[in-house]
Formats: sequence, C-alpha cells, structure tokens
Amino acid sequence: MNPNDFSRDSPGRLILIPEGVHAFIPDPLPENLELSAATVSTLSAADRSLGYLDAIGHSLPNPGLLVKPFLRREAELSSRIEGTFATQRDLLLFEVNPTGAGLTPDVREVANYVTALEHGLKQLDKLPTSLRLIRELHKRLMNGVRGQMQRAGEFRQVQNFIGQSHEPIGRARYVPPPAIEALKCLNNLELALHKDISLPPLVQLAMIHYQFEAIHPFEDGNGRIGRLILPLILSEKGLLSKPLLHLSAYFERHRNEYYDHLLQVSQRASWQAWIQFFLRGVHEQARVAAHKCHNLLILRQKFQEKIREKRASALAAILVDHLFRSPAITVSLAQALLKVTYPSANLAVQRLVEAGILSETSGQKRYRMWLAPEILSVLSPSSETEP
Repeated sequence: MNPNDFSRDSPGRLILIPEGVHAFIPDPLPENLELSAATVSTLSAADRSLGYLDAIGHSLPNPGLLVKPFLRREAELSSRIEGTFATQRDLLLFEVNPTGAGLTPDVREVANYVTALEHGLKQLDKLPTSLRLIRELHKRLMNGVRGQMQRAGEFRQVQNFIGQSHEPIGRARYVPPPAIEALKCLNNLELALHKDISLPPLVQLAMIHYQFEAIHPFEDGNGRIGRLILPLILSEKGLLSKPLLHLSAYFERHRNEYYDHLLQVSQRASWQAWIQFFLRGVHEQARVAAHKCHNLLILRQKFQEKIREKRASALAAILVDHLFRSPAITVSLAQALLKVTYPSANLAVQRLVEAGILSETSGQKRYRMWLAPEILSVLSPSSETEP
C-alpha cells in the first residue's frame, strides 16, 4: 500500500506498523455530507424502487413466503465474491441431507451464511445491529468450515491485509488498522449505527458498509459479514418489512468496481462516487427482487390451479406453499410438515409430481428427493439482471 496514493482529503490516517508497511485507520464516519445533484437523483430512484419492493413484501399472503429463497441467493452470491461456490440446488440438497455424499466444503460455508443471516433477522426483535450481534453472526458463519480456527466470533488480535494470499503484506492492496486501533474504530462504528443524524438512511447504509470493510475486524469472513449486515440494518431501520433486498448480486456483477470504490474512499474521500455506486445497486436489485417476487407469485397461482384441476387434497396445497420457502422435498420431510402418515405424505408428493410441479432428482429408489424446477428457474442467475 503506497502512502502516495492517499490524498490530504483521505478520511483517516496512515501509521507505520511493525511489519514495516503503512496501515490505514479510518476516521469516525461524518455526520453531515453535502450530497451532489447526481447523488440526490440516484438516491431518489433507489428510494422509489425500495418503496415498491417494500409494498410487495407487505402484500405477501404468508409472512414467510419467498423469503428464504432470497436468503439462499444472497448467500450464494456473497460467497462467490470470496471465491466460494455453491448453487441453489447444492444448498437445497444440503438442507435436506447435510451428510449426503458429494457435498463440498463450499456448500457448508454458503449454508452457514444462510444460517447466520436467519439468526440475525430473528435476533433483531431483541438485539439491535451491534458488535455483539456481529460477533454472533461471524461465529455461525465460520462454524465447522475453513477459517473456523481463526477466532470465530471474535475480533482479530493480529494484523491482516487485503491482497493475494501468496504474496507478502508489503504487496497488499489495502492494510486495515492494527487490532487495537480496529477495536476503537468498531466502537465508533457501533455509535454511528444508532446515532440519529440528518443523512438519508440509504446514504448512511452505504457509509456504514464502507467503514466496516475499511476496519476489516475479523481474521477471515469480513466481506461476507459486511454484506450480511446490510439486510439487517434495512429491516432495523424500517426500510423493508421483509428481507427481500440483497446487494451481493450487484457487487458480484461489478466486483472490480466495488473494490475500487471502497479503496478510493479511503484514499481520496470519494464518498459521492461510492454512494452513487451503492445506491444504483439498491435501485437495480430492488427492481430485480420485485420482478422475481411477481413471477414467483404468478407461479404460485399457477401451481394452485394445477392442484385444483387434479382435485388433490388440501395436503398437496400445503406442500405447494412450502416449496416457495424450500423448493426441495422428501417424503419424510412432507410427513413431518403435514403431520400425517408416511403413505399419506407420499401420496401428496405424488400428486405434485403428476401435476408437473415436482421432479425427482436423486435417481434412487430409497431416500428419494424432489425439486420444483420452475421455482428454481425464477431464482436462477439468468434472471438476476434488472428487468
């Protein structure tokens, strides 16, 4: 990290650390920022798109409907940014059978992201977004996976850096504050999370995300945790009634630009460019999420009509709604969900197969598993771009 890349306007200071390189210590976030006309215009578009998505969330017929598929998609794409790959199908198979053959370590890592995000959303009723909650999220994210020995759930006590893993710290792209300074920065960030200031909430969110990544408080998992807390803050601030907006798809599509903007805030206080980039992501992903919700609700209506045409029992209709939470099912899972006998559950599953809603995927005679391919198609990467 070259000190000459940092201007006098940089929102922080450089210090020489024992490793013989400079580290960056970000200042507390500013409470006031004069927004440019371009930023205000981008903010207006983001606010409108987010408001429309929130209205869809309020109109969902079931509070839990559609939420988990969006959480899985966020987990998949946020992890992909860090070089960890698992598909929606992989996650579904893992959820149905965590000990199944052929599952890679990446699948568990991405599944942990879903677990951490669900935990955070549940905790918001009694615990605000805070350093304590962030540590809890990190502990769940790193549970049983690579990096778990690197103080899972605890802030780092060693120097880390951003760069190629095989290269020394002297060639780092960015060196965050030393551990003791990082803790001071985190305390300032926690205050900023709950301080009532005049900046618009989405602008605050963009700045908070930058600040967390600049501090880089964990030995591993900083990028994922930094993105994971975004939907929590959106929910906590009342900007979204359901966690349907996730920005990792946008960040993944513009990965280099994402990293460059974050660095340029540290180097030159390029707040306007970063905030506009972030707000464009909110605008685009809110539109994408609204489009997906619309298509999924149409598909749900189509499935219900198929069930009626087949004169299937009410059990099959219950399974249909379950598929919009988890598009994978086994007879044992159906039995537990419906609280009926195994033969009755098997019959309900078969009715969905006959209706063309489910397709058997395991190819086995025992421990069979079915997926809802049309639901997966709506959630696929090919439908991720803005409509």
